Amino acid sequence: MTGDHSHHHHEGRHEGRHEGRHEGIDRRGLLAAGAGGLLVLATPGVASAGAGRTARAETGTAATVGAGPAALTGAARASAITAGTGLVHADLHNHTVMSDGDGDPALAFASMRSAGLDVAALTDHTTLFGISGLSKSEWDRTGALANAADDPGNYTAIRGFEWSHPLLGHVNVWFTNGFTDLGGSSNMGGLYNWITGNGGIASFNHPGREVGRFGNFSYSAAARDAMVSLEMFNRGDDYLFDGWSEGRTCALNACLNAGWRTGLSGVSDEHGTDWGFPEGKGRTGLWVTQNTRAGVLEAMRARRFFATRVSGLRVDATANDVRMGGVLPLARGDVRFALDLDRGPDWQGKPVRIQVLRPGVAAPTVADVIDTVANQVVRFTVPLDVAMGNWVVLRVSDPTRPNPSPGPNGHPCNDFGLAYTSPWWLQP
Repeated sequence: MTGDHSHHHHEGRHEGRHEGRHEGIDRRGLLAAGAGGLLVLATPGVASAGAGRTARAETGTAATVGAGPAALTGAARASAITAGTGLVHADLHNHTVMSDGDGDPALAFASMRSAGLDVAALTDHTTLFGISGLSKSEWDRTGALANAADDPGNYTAIRGFEWSHPLLGHVNVWFTNGFTDLGGSSNMGGLYNWITGNGGIASFNHPGREVGRFGNFSYSAAARDAMVSLEMFNRGDDYLFDGWSEGRTCALNACLNAGWRTGLSGVSDEHGTDWGFPEGKGRTGLWVTQNTRAGVLEAMRARRFFATRVSGLRVDATANDVRMGGVLPLARGDVRFALDLDRGPDWQGKPVRIQVLRPGVAAPTVADVIDTVANQVVRFTVPLDVAMGNWVVLRVSDPTRPNPSPGPNGHPCNDFGLAYTSPWWLQP
């Protein structure tokens, strides 16, 4: 079903102020403050998402994703607009007592699986000489725990780490055999060299929370392909305008305008003991050919994923039949978008808004606003010109709720963010 839409532009809602959720230094002195949680997931699906407390059927597919404290509802895992991949729900940023979290690492992967996640990573901090962060023995233990939990085809468990600089920012790194810290990689250039030299992929975390903001996203062409992600949802925060009221510019703009080609992700950044369960925290939807480490790595390299903070949400999108995360071979012209947005029966008829984000100076410009409802395919056409910038992102929002961290007065994205597609890049 294709949704008709009107082009009523949102005038912005400005109730509430940025609440300074990131002030101060935490109890360990070096790392970011706070504790997060994760979301509960959806129904089992195409990629055979497993469930920790539910026996799988004899075929090896998930029988029922069972056992969380909340009902596991959500959308089916097959896209309504593309073929060949299935949706898996992931949280790729979690902590334990091996850095500044509270939980026993031996419990984390089972907790996330029983909550209904399909893909999970432990990413404890690496700091300076292991102070409040990972040691070599703890890194090895993380790997052993991930290997024990990994269930190819049903549940993918990943070891990673969070490189943590108190001024430049934090970077998650996955799919490397070793780790690096501030002793081995003391600046962004050194870290990029380490990541590319070790075959890893990485993410800019809670972008803009630390004042140095990755050297203001100073671009490294050699690291472009390895830096696959920019966190848009971390814990309960939407990072589009986080810090705007303190004078910071939009991190999405800064990152993509600098030349990086990151997909957009959501994470819980869990520091407590209930990995996978709290609703309302960030998560990532990955479109994989198989729910394995190789399948996850391939999808992340392709930027075939979306950011959300809603469990069980399915988002797929194409532009001129190119999936999100891809390149549009176009200088200027009409671009036909298709957005598959579904969260199952609970969202039938739910009003949602789609904002077409384009480069701006301090904040994204909005090329169009589409008012529609969930649980359908929405199709619309927007003229794009590479002279106005080479990227485009779709933001999905709830027009009835304000953005707790609003941007410029009157900006169409001052409502409550639900999801972001990964970008497309115009490349004539």
